[in-house]
Amino acid sequence: MFDRLEIRILPPGRRLTAELRVRVNDEDLVAEAAGPDGQGPWAGLLFPDGRPSPLHATGEPHRVRLGEPECTGGCCGYLSAEVQRFGNVVRWSAWEVPDQQSRPPEFDFEAEQYDAELARAAADPWWHAARPAPPPAVTTDGAAPGA
Repeated sequence: MFDRLEIRILPPGRRLTAELRVRVNDEDLVAEAAGPDGQGPWAGLLFPDGRPSPLHATGEPHRVRLGEPECTGGCCGYLSAEVQRFGNVVRWSAWEVPDQQSRPPEFDFEAEQYDAELARAAADPWWHAARPAPPPAVTTDGAAPGA
């Protein structure tokens, strides 16, 4: 039996304009593995404009940060997993968790459902408007153009 992935993008909160939360089998993975006050990453990090999502699974394993404790990952460590595709299965494994937290089990997702959930979350229109404006351009002398 396959695990079931659900990606939620939450409205603006204390630290992020669009926080990504991962649910597996109806459980909030960040709350379970990074603590009840843990934070998911900013949605734009996992769904960047013009590039594949780091959540996109290929035959090569790669590590993806999925959350951090309330005190930030730089303090106590991040919640991350290796993501890899094996034919029609996407596996999350080799967990790294914040201090004092329990490692989740390996998760095996049916690749078609997994890819559909990534596409659904990436296409969700509301959070794209929450992207921060790019910083102003700076000239080589450190002044903003036209200043």
